[in-house]
Amino acid sequence: MKKHYKSLELNSVLEMLANEATCADARELALGLMPTDNINEAEMLLSQTEDAFSLLARFGAPSFSGLCNVNNPLQRAAAGGALNTAELLRIGETLRALRALYEWYGHCSGVKTNLDFFFEGITVNKYLETKIFTVIIGEDEISDKASEELYEIRRKIRSKSNSVREKLDSIIHSAHYLKFLQEPIVTQRNGRYVVPVKAECRSNVQGLVHDSSASGATVFIEPVSVVEANNDIKMLEGREREEIQRILFELSAEAGSFAESIKHSYSSAVMLNLIFAKAHLAYKMKATKPILNDDGIIELKKARHPLLNPKTVVPTNIYLGEKFNTLVITGPNTGGKTVSIKTIGLLTLMTMCGMLIPAADRSRISVFKNVLVDVGD
Repeated sequence: MKKHYKSLELNSVLEMLANEATCADARELALGLMPTDNINEAEMLLSQTEDAFSLLARFGAPSFSGLCNVNNPLQRAAAGGALNTAELLRIGETLRALRALYEWYGHCSGVKTNLDFFFEGITVNKYLETKIFTVIIGEDEISDKASEELYEIRRKIRSKSNSVREKLDSIIHSAHYLKFLQEPIVTQRNGRYVVPVKAECRSNVQGLVHDSSASGATVFIEPVSVVEANNDIKMLEGREREEIQRILFELSAEAGSFAESIKHSYSSAVMLNLIFAKAHLAYKMKATKPILNDDGIIELKKARHPLLNPKTVVPTNIYLGEKFNTLVITGPNTGGKTVSIKTIGLLTLMTMCGMLIPAADRSRISVFKNVLVDVGD
């Protein structure tokens, strides 16, 4: 940022603006805003902010919750890569956020604004959104409903597991085996069901030793009667992993086929998030849209410096550029001279960034090629 802009503390105002944005990319855009010296562009930006302000007042605020940048995963998916569950979930959450935003826009139907271009750039994809949330329950969990094959594999795993547990339950509650066990429980080691046997009794329980306790007092044995069933479970779990990989690859391919549409929709939503952040900040500042000119005319009515406490700041009226183009401000120390100068410069920069200003209606601001400042003792 130019040193002159920093001297006027535009960066502090942009930080306030960034705090009003929801998604990270909109916050980054807010912090990187630069004033435009093109009056037509400045007018367009101001009109967008004013329209967002009006929509807030009439219909409440749209939600941008859940919106996140999924461009990289989408690009990989479009190139044939498989995404993980977390990446697919973020795509689903972004699609849900885009749909919610577009549905909010639907409530404003019939109201033409300068934001229509961005709203119309959003494509709702309920098909992919629903499919993602049908397949993926959480970051590490795939739904049984993801495919008939997965459902059947998991049904068999549950059946086999129940069978193994029943056999082991009969062992741990058997009077014959109870005296050999460290505890009458069923546990798992390396994904296989085992029972904890006293180390000195290991020869009394036929089976495979999978582990031992840190003290060496306990060994975890897979009784021979459940070895085959445990093998079946391990094979089924392997098939389950393969089926999950197939499902994720297929879902990734579908997401990749919509990559460009989602990326464009996201870009439009980020711009809307930025514009509505400007409107939210304007509401907090009790700001208004100034009348623009490029003739060097400034007429601020009851202008307030946006970084001062609104309860104590003294509004000021400043007129310059029409009947005279030089203004000398005099007065005692702490009389408000520097604040007045900074208010002129900062409100000018805010206007050129498309932000409404804390001043009364019908204030006038000029767009300038340069805003230069030298403040100090």
